[in-house]
Amino acid sequence: MKTKVGIIGGGPSGLLLSQLLDLQGIDNVVLERRSREYVLGRIRAGVLEHGFAKLMREAKCGERMDKEGEIHDGIYIAYDGDKKRVDLNSLTGGNSVIVYGQTELTRDLYDAREKMGGKVIHGVENVQLHDITSDNPSLTFEKEGQSEKIECEYIIGADGFHGVSRKSIPRDKIKEYERVYPFGWLGVLSRTKPVSKELIYARHERGFALCSLRSQVLSRYYVQVSLEDSVDDWSDERFWKELKTRLPEDVAAELITGDSIEKSIAPLRSFVAEPMRYGNMFLAGDAAHIVPPTGARGLNSAASDIYYLYHAMVDHYKKGDDTGLDNYSKKALARVWKGQRFSWWMTMLLHRFPQSSGFDNRLQDTDLDYLFSSEAALTSLAENYVGLPF
Repeated sequence: MKTKVGIIGGGPSGLLLSQLLDLQGIDNVVLERRSREYVLGRIRAGVLEHGFAKLMREAKCGERMDKEGEIHDGIYIAYDGDKKRVDLNSLTGGNSVIVYGQTELTRDLYDAREKMGGKVIHGVENVQLHDITSDNPSLTFEKEGQSEKIECEYIIGADGFHGVSRKSIPRDKIKEYERVYPFGWLGVLSRTKPVSKELIYARHERGFALCSLRSQVLSRYYVQVSLEDSVDDWSDERFWKELKTRLPEDVAAELITGDSIEKSIAPLRSFVAEPMRYGNMFLAGDAAHIVPPTGARGLNSAASDIYYLYHAMVDHYKKGDDTGLDNYSKKALARVWKGQRFSWWMTMLLHRFPQSSGFDNRLQDTDLDYLFSSEAALTSLAENYVGLPF
């Protein structure tokens, strides 16, 4: 098999790039280890930057997002028993975010790929990258016991943190930066009406909490937990009681509880690999960087990678201009690190760290007080939350 661009990873990053390239007549193939049903079964974030939403529309995949997604013009930050609103819309000159589940976004991308006859191969095993520093890289894989090969001009590694792409770069050619946080998020999905029309980020002496949503009948809630905890330690009753404790009384009184339909614990980490290009292989999304979910930057940082890669590929194939490809890693990483900074800041601001001193806690109090006393500080938060320019 021959193609121009071989994409490893059938998640939202790989699918979005595949769709955008196909619309420009740039042939590509997507390889995915899991089944479509498995990929769509992953419960992930759902806050989309305004720039990401525009990219989905450009990919002709935004119709259901615009119809069913919820535009949020603000968020709440709760502390000291009260909650205060950050007006994203007014602080950024009219920008906002769209709350739309990653599962639904991925479903839209799969449907679009199927409609266009896109080449997405599921169930591949033992994917290997060959000759990635040459002009003729290739991919080999096994499917149903048969070995297959794809000859391509470029390879995109969008196969996540544990994927093969980043591991294919020699250790002396890549540098990794990482911070692992001493806690995780216990998340519960419930078929209940959300307690708030906009997200509530809560800081409490017992730990962080977040009230989020997927729709007006589907809620997503989180509480900060120890990494030593397991899902079995947390009955629904215990979860709801703890969540209410960490929320302002008026919010807790309005909370509608119900049976969980999904429950999981996610550890928090910050991670960046540099550079994001090696030869004719380019990294994108979680293959190159991971952020704590506090600032809603994970999926959005991946989308900015795809934006840069897409335009670089179009310039290469349509104009013979390789400037975008040559500058991809530097440009993508500049935005990635800004997303890392914002996610780190939000995480430090709102979580209770096990070894925090009284001094550390007072600094958190002061940081929050300053935030809501300064329009400049609020504007900085809002600009980062709705998404910095690509």
